[in-house]
Amino acid sequence: MLVSALALGLLGSLHCLGMCGPIAFMLPLDHQNHGKKIGQIFIYHFGRLMAYGTIGVLFGFLGKGLSLFGIQQKLSIGMGILMIVLVLVPTRYFNTYKISKPVYQALGKIKSKLGTELKKKTPDAFLTIGFLNGFLPCGLVYMALLGAIALGNAWQGALYMMLFGAGTIPLMTTAAFSHTLFPATLKSKIRKLVPIFVVLIGALFILRGMGLGIPYVSPKPMNPQMEAASMECHQP
Repeated sequence: MLVSALALGLLGSLHCLGMCGPIAFMLPLDHQNHGKKIGQIFIYHFGRLMAYGTIGVLFGFLGKGLSLFGIQQKLSIGMGILMIVLVLVPTRYFNTYKISKPVYQALGKIKSKLGTELKKKTPDAFLTIGFLNGFLPCGLVYMALLGAIALGNAWQGALYMMLFGAGTIPLMTTAAFSHTLFPATLKSKIRKLVPIFVVLIGALFILRGMGLGIPYVSPKPMNPQMEAASMECHQP
């Protein structure tokens, strides 16, 4: 399941270019020093991965809390169904629910801070830009978060989100160097594939929750006695 996070990031990179591309284009890079430029981009991506990992831990804890009620399989199925529903149902049906004012205010502060940091060229500025970038709203990030919740583990949730972020690095790096390498027709074609892939990932989480006994895809759940015995065997 963790591999799906990396694949989601790779395939959804062009979507990320549309959402976060302008920030990558505006990075205050040192275009005169190629080595320094690469280092600045690396720090920017490291900040993004830190943000995704932090969010992944929080939502992984949420999934763990839900799984403590003995609904780990149902949670995986539910998150998979939600992924598919969010792809198939037109977004206008969700726009009727207004985001609360505090959320808008928080996003406003993030954007304001980003604007300030984009005027600097210090290493900490690139780290801050990347970290704040990771908290900007993005539909693809929301899909990855559903996967982090479904895993029901804080550290796996963090790893899932960081792998998702790592998948976006190649194209986001290319965008930072040159945004003219991707013709509009190519972007359009790949963006059409993203919803299909999200549906496939949703189906994988549903299969995982069904416990069909398929190795690595849908393993059978352990009953409480087996799980307790397994934990005892791993104790020193």
